[in-house]
Amino acid sequence: MTDVFVGIDVSKATLDVMVLPEERYFQVSRDEAGVEQLLATLKPLGVTLIVLEATGGLERPVVMALAAAGLQVVTINPRQAREFARATGTLAKTDAIDAKLLARLGQVLRPQVRPLKDAETQALQALATRRSQLVEMLAMERNRLHSATSRVKPDIQAHIEWLSKRLKDVDDDLQRQIDTTDAFRVKDEIIRSVPGAGRVLSTTLLASLPELGRLNRREIAALVGVAPLNCDSGTMRGKRRVWGGRAAVCTVLYMATISAIRCNPDIRAFHERLRAAGKQPKVAITACMRKLLTVLNAMVKSNSTWQSAMPC
Repeated sequence: MTDVFVGIDVSKATLDVMVLPEERYFQVSRDEAGVEQLLATLKPLGVTLIVLEATGGLERPVVMALAAAGLQVVTINPRQAREFARATGTLAKTDAIDAKLLARLGQVLRPQVRPLKDAETQALQALATRRSQLVEMLAMERNRLHSATSRVKPDIQAHIEWLSKRLKDVDDDLQRQIDTTDAFRVKDEIIRSVPGAGRVLSTTLLASLPELGRLNRREIAALVGVAPLNCDSGTMRGKRRVWGGRAAVCTVLYMATISAIRCNPDIRAFHERLRAAGKQPKVAITACMRKLLTVLNAMVKSNSTWQSAMPC
């Protein structure tokens, strides 16, 4: 039996669909009726894999509907799709071409299908994303305040006060969501038991890294983007570099690691050993990020809180 691969290009109004190997293309609306039509068309085909590109959340209802119907579906990073297009020499860009490209990517690369986030995790991630947006807007307004004229300063100050209040409200909503969900509450207690790991890191990991505690240390480091990758060719041995991963998690993990280097005796000792061995500051901090992440991963997996003098 021939494997069937489907690529779906998601836009605000429509879903452009390509089915391989028969190269069947069709378009449906991105609403409830369109999704029902999509399911009715795909179910009888015995689809092997459906590939979509992350489009800022527009794809989520479609992905949830496909998964609920028992179809194998995966969402890929837009960068991966662009690089695959370059590798195949695809220079033109239309919705139909993008859909075919996604189907072809699934046919060639067969990306791994991961379990979808449950409703509670999705709700928590939405709140965490909104918090990040508010923090970004606050930083922008505070920067503007320094150079603003006296005519607009009161307006900027009033906006800063309003954003600060909204940030506090979202923080309260996040904590309430964690406290009322048993799985979140237990993981939150485990994560926040580590010196240097505070509320923001815990919330980010719960919302954006549901794989925490389910993967081994190498897999979780690679997923987040703190695993060193080789850069060798022939006799040349290049420096190991980190690449890719989940930017939102990396940003918060970096700040938590800076805090842990100051207040966590084990992470601090690990950092000092690396610096004494001649490691550059950024390399040492990245290694500490990886160490902190793998320790948290092991703690969540074993359902145990922080113990001082854990091996580094």
